[in-house]
Amino acid sequence: MKTEVVVVDPLRPEADLLARAADVLRRGGLVAFPTETVYGLGANALDEAAAARIFAAKGRPAGNPLIVHVATVDQARQLVASWPAAAERLAARFWPGPLTLVLPKSRAVPDLVTAGGPTVALRCPAHAVARGLIEAAAVPVAAPSANVSTRVSATRAEHVLRGLGGRIDMLLDGGPTPGGLESTVLDVTTAPPRLLRPGLVSRRDIEALIGPIEVGSCSPSGAPARSPGMLERHYAPSVPLECLEGSWQRVKELCLAGMRVGWLTLGSAPEDGLSGLFAVEMPPDPAGYGSQLYAALHSLEAIGLDRIVVELPPREEAWLAVHDRLRRSATP
Repeated sequence: MKTEVVVVDPLRPEADLLARAADVLRRGGLVAFPTETVYGLGANALDEAAAARIFAAKGRPAGNPLIVHVATVDQARQLVASWPAAAERLAARFWPGPLTLVLPKSRAVPDLVTAGGPTVALRCPAHAVARGLIEAAAVPVAAPSANVSTRVSATRAEHVLRGLGGRIDMLLDGGPTPGGLESTVLDVTTAPPRLLRPGLVSRRDIEALIGPIEVGSCSPSGAPARSPGMLERHYAPSVPLECLEGSWQRVKELCLAGMRVGWLTLGSAPEDGLSGLFAVEMPPDPAGYGSQLYAALHSLEAIGLDRIVVELPPREEAWLAVHDRLRRSATP
């Protein structure tokens, strides 16, 4: 299969190009597209055979559910068995945007999409291309990140092609995604609601609206996962990666041992002239860091390194999503 790449305006996507991509979705094909978080790999969420193609293209485990993207709250309501007050308030405040809500699923959603579980993860994206595509297709769109399973998520079109080129029908190239990290996932079927994956919408923002929430999965052993992004090994480059505080000494040790080392640092890199060192100075704020993290890892991965070392950022609430992604991307 040859993947067709279609360049679209990220702010005002051309209607005829969206219509072409929507037709691919309605015919059971796969379309990668930008969102405000990362690139997603989309299929008609109501077509089980189309959703199965997502799992096949990504090499995704069947037990890892998909997020279903909708254009409106009304479209979301058609996919759930109930719509609690908390969902109403959260959607009114954060949709369109990078918040995924886990709710009891309706019979309209194929079991494959939810990994056989009783809940469905729903999000209404804010990116003009994503919203326009869903509206043009007139179907909800199941869309995990557009990358090979467990590898670094794609924030640029070239990242998508590097992993999925030849495995998918079409790629809408809308340029770099602004957020850089996946959506926050909140399970509102529990009391209190439970944060399953930290993301661009913070715990503090959620609690300011609906009160205290719990953090972390509490699913019984062997039960279907309620959210993607829960695997211990995830968002990982093919190069071994380690995260450390005070990482400069480790970087020097590896370079002096003759290794080619990529280093993500929050401060200025020392000018020691170490052979084999490829340093990337990351933004000092959580939002800036998160927006650049995956792009930096993709760049270092493409160089052909022996190791990537990451200087751990501050252990503060604002950095929760970044720490989650770094922990899951680190080599055991």
